[in-house]
Amino acid sequence: MNKLVLFMSAALLMTSCVPKKKYVALEEKYNTTKGTLHKTELEKEQLEQKFAKIEKRVENYNNKISSLRDINSNLKKENDNKLDITGNTVISSSMKKKMRETLKNVDAAELSKAKTLQDSMSLAVSYSLKKSIDTSDLENSDDVAVNIDNTVVMISVSDKMLFNTASYRVNKKAHKILKKLADIIKSEPSMEVMIEGHTDSRPIRNEVLVDNWDLSVKRATSIVRVLEKKYGIESNRLIAAGRGSSIPLVENNTSKNRARNRRTKIMILPNLDKFFGLMAREEVLEP
Repeated sequence: MNKLVLFMSAALLMTSCVPKKKYVALEEKYNTTKGTLHKTELEKEQLEQKFAKIEKRVENYNNKISSLRDINSNLKKENDNKLDITGNTVISSSMKKKMRETLKNVDAAELSKAKTLQDSMSLAVSYSLKKSIDTSDLENSDDVAVNIDNTVVMISVSDKMLFNTASYRVNKKAHKILKKLADIIKSEPSMEVMIEGHTDSRPIRNEVLVDNWDLSVKRATSIVRVLEKKYGIESNRLIAAGRGSSIPLVENNTSKNRARNRRTKIMILPNLDKFFGLMAREEVLEP
């Protein structure tokens, strides 16, 4: 009996030892798997952090590329507006390009005389002026003098055609000549216009006028107002100036000479940016 009990106890003990080993083995495997999973999670977090850094770098690179494109665009614009200074002449690269297109139309003999940048600019503007401005209707009058001096159209009008003696109010008969002047000014929208009043040397002073300077300025501004309000010339194209008796054509020693010195000078001046901008829109003709 004792032997049987001993045998059964031994058998039970042997059968109970097998599950325990498996349990231990499974527990070790579980712990190993758990450790591996924890390691994998740590590696995943590290990879996500690295990926986030890479994404940030890509974003920064894209921003830099965008910024560089903007800088490149700005540099191109600056290059187009880069100034070329030769002597007293200042011109942008884009203006120079347009000027060269205009000079293709200039007579070769005239073009060969241009030795400097200023000479070339004068030829380009002068070509356009002669092409677009018709002053033939004004040149027939003894009281109107017209001169195109390179880049400036100068029209001198006797004051007797515009004002009464010692007055700065524009008279009615002046509107015929002012209408012609307005047509000339409108024909070349790239130009600005300076109206310059001149008097003789005889002093003047009354309740309205202080002296000849005052009279010359008021006459110039009176013409400007008529050109703007009656004939529609843009105000930003008009300049009023008074020179008094400071620049006489002849000596103020006779009534005839003093009459010559009393005049209004209209100068049509080139605005180079506008001038070459308008020229770029035109079809360039072959010479």
